[in-house]
Amino acid sequence: MKKTTAPALVVFSGGQDSTTCLIWALKKFGTISAITFNYKQRHQVEIECAKKIIELINSRKNVNIDWLEEEIHIDHIVVDISFLSDILETAMIQETEIKHDDETNLPTTFVPGRNILFLTIAAAIAYQKKINHLVAGVCETDYSGYPDCRDATMKSLQETLQLGLDYEVEIHTPLMWKSKADTIKLMKEMGGFELYKYTHTCYKGDRPACGECFACELRLNGFKEAGLKDPLEYKIK
Repeated sequence: MKKTTAPALVVFSGGQDSTTCLIWALKKFGTISAITFNYKQRHQVEIECAKKIIELINSRKNVNIDWLEEEIHIDHIVVDISFLSDILETAMIQETEIKHDDETNLPTTFVPGRNILFLTIAAAIAYQKKINHLVAGVCETDYSGYPDCRDATMKSLQETLQLGLDYEVEIHTPLMWKSKADTIKLMKEMGGFELYKYTHTCYKGDRPACGECFACELRLNGFKEAGLKDPLEYKIK
């Protein structure tokens, strides 16, 4: 991976994929900033996980990444967009059943326009900070079917943001064509594997993770396929 001194802004949820992307960005770019969104998601614990992971990296505590430069410090902000909980009804926000919706052919956890909103806000902040690179952990190969995770969506959004801001902005999606197993192997190769212990994936917001929801199943299957043990704690053994 070729290193550049350019700064980047990472959309960082505190989940498995965004944590992988954070380490990827640290390896590829110069100054790194991270942005986390509070939309009153029922798994609010992921915000605390995001803060914890940033703290660990900045302090180097329990982080043994040999290539990580000592002077690297990640600026982290949490943006409140909790108004989404007032206008949207989804199992990702409200305590409703997590299931497959036969009408939309999507899981009931789909939050319409979430990634589009995230990246639009991130791009506005990047504009102010003179950052041209955004990093997002969206994936089309191994995901829940969310249309705002698709490569075509990201390419279209990038063009729209460039036109709307009259500013060069590039959306990097390093996991777009990777399976969960591929993502896990990438994190292992980069030396950040142990950080998965502090990530959050469970849609139910459980700690330890439930091990049964769509997100937990996808994660556990990825570790199984990769032949590695997930360092995260689960309720089920």
